Amino acid sequence: MLNFEALSTYLSSDEAHDESLGISDLDGFLAGIVCSPEAIPETEWLHFALGEAEAAPKEMRNAVIELYEDTKMRLEDGFHLEPVFWERPDSTTIAMDWCEGYMDAVKLRPERWDAFAQTDTGAKLMLPILVHMIDDEGNSVMGVPQEELDETLAAAADAIPTVVPAIYRHIRMITRN
Repeated sequence: MLNFEALSTYLSSDEAHDESLGISDLDGFLAGIVCSPEAIPETEWLHFALGEAEAAPKEMRNAVIELYEDTKMRLEDGFHLEPVFWERPDSTTIAMDWCEGYMDAVKLRPERWDAFAQTDTGAKLMLPILVHMIDDEGNSVMGVPQEELDETLAAAADAIPTVVPAIYRHIRMITRN
């Protein structure tokens, strides 16, 4: 059984590799791996997730694999996705780390994802994730005006639990043909 708290604690500890993902990034990354138009070998994504997978404790490697399997099962069975987003004390949802993790998975097979994102459906479905991409100056890479950014990010975060299963289904439909 997945020990989510232990995994989260490990990933934020000094024991974890400097390049390992945080728990929100990891959750988004694994969703992106599951949705990927091309199968990505476990050794590749596990190394990316943990920085140096072979150096991580076996129970932490197993916990990441179990989280991947749970995400895959949820998407295959059409369950509602429950992304691990951060929350501010005022209850504002922060989905940026999750979306950055998802996009890290996309970057592992960019040409395959580009083909999907270039379709009308793909562009529409990817938008709630892409709108969370912010440059070093705090500006939206999608051109969302600063005064509209908070409201846009909140709406996009609300859409992610619905659009990610739709991305999964759509990619599976087009990759089977």
